[in-house]
Amino acid sequence: MEKITSFTIDHIKLQPGLYVSRKDKIGAETVTTFDLRLTKPNDEPVMNTAEIHTIEHLAATFLRNEPKWKDKVIYFGPMGCRTGFYLLMAGDLASRDVLTLVTDCFRFIRDFRGDVPGASAKDCGNYLDMNLPMANYWGRKYTALLEDIDDSRLVYPE
Repeated sequence: MEKITSFTIDHIKLQPGLYVSRKDKIGAETVTTFDLRLTKPNDEPVMNTAEIHTIEHLAATFLRNEPKWKDKVIYFGPMGCRTGFYLLMAGDLASRDVLTLVTDCFRFIRDFRGDVPGASAKDCGNYLDMNLPMANYWGRKYTALLEDIDDSRLVYPE
């Protein structure tokens, strides 16, 4: 079998950043998958499931309510390796196109206080697995990177 695209990226060179992972055509439409990489793979500690789950709830809520972009958001969810997230958007987009959106999303995560949206037995299949303080921490860390990002963190390394 052929190696899938995400396994062809050199994870030894990969740094935290905001990358276009792939673009897929579905009929006449393009779907852009973004790699929101929060940790340096195989070097920094990965995120725990509780903060990943909390970030997923907060980001999905933010993204699906953001007036300009909500109709283009297809999916937001974690990578199995726990080093980041995938954001799937309708459209042929570049990292710079969504930089403000993703930065605002992680500011929202950084600053969020209170009850996590959807964190109840009625709304979620594992509502007890949440860690808002650590989600806030990752929101701070990723926001700081995004606010001062350069092109080397917007395009996958060769």
